[in-house]
Amino acid sequence: MVSPSTIIVLSFISLVSFCAITAAQKLNAYEALETFNFPRGLLPKGALGYDLDEKSGNFRAYLNGSCSFSLEGSYQLKYTPTITGVISKSRLTNLSGISVKVFFLWLNIVEVRRVDDELQFSVGIASANFAVDNFYECPQCGCGLVCDDRKSQVRNAEANPLASSI
Repeated sequence: MVSPSTIIVLSFISLVSFCAITAAQKLNAYEALETFNFPRGLLPKGALGYDLDEKSGNFRAYLNGSCSFSLEGSYQLKYTPTITGVISKSRLTNLSGISVKVFFLWLNIVEVRRVDDELQFSVGIASANFAVDNFYECPQCGCGLVCDDRKSQVRNAEANPLASSI
């Protein structure tokens, strides 16, 4: 017969093991976005982590600093080091920490909704739709999605010194 102290010790070991496994399985910020049907490219590279209240949907995502870049040649985006809002399936509301430059004004993006294969970005008074495909890759602070083009051209030229740039 197993003694009560053995049962307590085994229960404690099981609980500690379960907590360790659960902690190790915490998703990163990009994976967390995907569980709510959003593409990882909504956040730039370098997200350090996040906090999420699963009951209310309140979240905080942490970047390693302020971040800005251009997308599609005309849209400039700015991220603060901490982004907050409420997340639910296919919907981000009460957003704070992300802004877009429209003409000469910086406007806060306050809501993002996914409808089928499109993302709708709202600044409160207006919204714009973009294909989800545009957000599968995470942009990089400073250069957006076109960072590697120049680097790869330099690498190719270094690898083949006889190559011409004509």
